[in-house]
Amino acid sequence: MSIVTLLPFIVLIGAMFLMTRSAKKKQQAAAQMRNEMQAGTGIRTIGGMYATVKEVHEETVLLEVAPGVHAIYAKNAIGAVLADEEYNRILDGADPIHGGEPIVPDDASSLTGDTAAEAEKADKIDLGKTAAPADAEPAAEKPAADEAKDAEPADEVKDTVKADADAAKDDKKSGDDAK
Repeated sequence: MSIVTLLPFIVLIGAMFLMTRSAKKKQQAAAQMRNEMQAGTGIRTIGGMYATVKEVHEETVLLEVAPGVHAIYAKNAIGAVLADEEYNRILDGADPIHGGEPIVPDDASSLTGDTAAEAEKADKIDLGKTAAPADAEPAAEKPAADEAKDAEPADEVKDTVKADADAAKDDKKSGDDAK
């Protein structure tokens, strides 16, 4: 066989070697990070939960996920050991990128000179009626005959539903008799 025939196989084997080597380095770095964990450091699990390390054992770690709430996790579940300033920034919700800069609003309300009360009033949406029509009667003065008219359609609907249910029962019985 010639070298030209073997060249694609050599390149393929070389690429596989390089990929497995870089993956192995990543695994070793992650294992070293997990082994160097100490009590009091902040971590992020592979599921995205942030916690503080309380105790480190051979294969497990005791984490404080909230004040007074402890959980035991496998060391392999630790995704990253965080620096103290990063962990505190995440927990406090502080944004170091915009630390001392003035906050610019998303809308133009600060440019129009509206006061806070006017802006709050404008944000509210009135879904109710503000004034009743002049020809409308109050509910207390509605005659009894009108209330009876309103009740009739509801009774008709009930009768229709009952008739449909009876028809369905009859159909089922006739289907059972045919078998």
